[in-house]
Amino acid sequence: MANVRTIDIRSDTVTQPTQEMREAMLSAEVGDDVYGEDPTVNRLQAIAAEMFGKEDALFVPTGTMGNLISILAHCQERGSEVLLGNHSHIYIYEQGGIAQLGGVVPRPLRNLPDGTFDLEELRYLYNPGTDPHRTKSAVVAIENTICGKVIPIEFMAQVKKVANELNIPVHLDGARMFNAVTALNIEPTELTKHVDSLNVCLSKGLCAPVGSIIAGKKDFITRAKRLRKVLGGGMRQSGVLASPGIIALTKMSKRLQHDHNKAKKFGKALLELRPDVFKLNLDEIQTNMVLFGVDPANFLKNTSNANAVKEFCARMKKPTSDCPVSVELLAYDERNARAVFHNDVSDEDFDLIIIKLHHVLKE
Repeated sequence: MANVRTIDIRSDTVTQPTQEMREAMLSAEVGDDVYGEDPTVNRLQAIAAEMFGKEDALFVPTGTMGNLISILAHCQERGSEVLLGNHSHIYIYEQGGIAQLGGVVPRPLRNLPDGTFDLEELRYLYNPGTDPHRTKSAVVAIENTICGKVIPIEFMAQVKKVANELNIPVHLDGARMFNAVTALNIEPTELTKHVDSLNVCLSKGLCAPVGSIIAGKKDFITRAKRLRKVLGGGMRQSGVLASPGIIALTKMSKRLQHDHNKAKKFGKALLELRPDVFKLNLDEIQTNMVLFGVDPANFLKNTSNANAVKEFCARMKKPTSDCPVSVELLAYDERNARAVFHNDVSDEDFDLIIIKLHHVLKE
């Protein structure tokens, strides 16, 4: 079908580099970063360290590698454990890399509906390493945002206080940290001061084509550099990749409220159109991510054996002659679909998404 408009809101990882980023990549000054001689990488790392209020920072190829390096840098003894949420990305979506490659045991804490966890459970599960039968707790990891939800600063401060009492560091998986910063209307340092290390993705919503930044104390980053090398993440003239990362941090991080506004507007549209079909809580739309249920009884009608979420996503994706628009959503699980708004969703695109919704609901 000709002239189909495709709008991808499965994730904010699908963003394209901006024209400014492409031009920066073309003209980036480069050197051998393994030797520490790439000036653009060095500039990115310096900007990040200052922005996050940490002594040093390191550019790595991916967020998964950033988390892996960070956990391994804290858990220098094999058989150590990390305390982390049972809904966290490190625990569910990173292939158990900390265990596969580092011999680190994940000990999950039950995430509460708001994304936090019980601090008493943290204290209870903590292992000081005095019992030779048990693993030794070496670090606690938190995620902000988690599943689109913003973890309150007050909770992060409480986690840090408990961790200090237990004498273990706190790592932040801040893949979408700037969404939390935007939602809370704070400076990044107001959030990062409560953690010892952090990982921030440059390609989730910030439009860089690749890369993440980890930050912490100088000795932590020294260990991280060794780990990056052994994991195959030592890059050479990587200023070409770091240059859009600079733009991501300094410019794109400041425009995320537009994505948050579209997410809230989309959630309201779902409930206004068919409150009997779509199940969601508007108060839970805190950033650029919308998770919503699809009621099978009111949506599927004569196809009750199908999965309502998958069927809804399939119909939104399929263009028709009277509605040549393809909207790609993520069938997050059997009960929920996910829409994530980002820089590449224009106001015109948003209007087309609503038109497509009307069309699908009439089918």
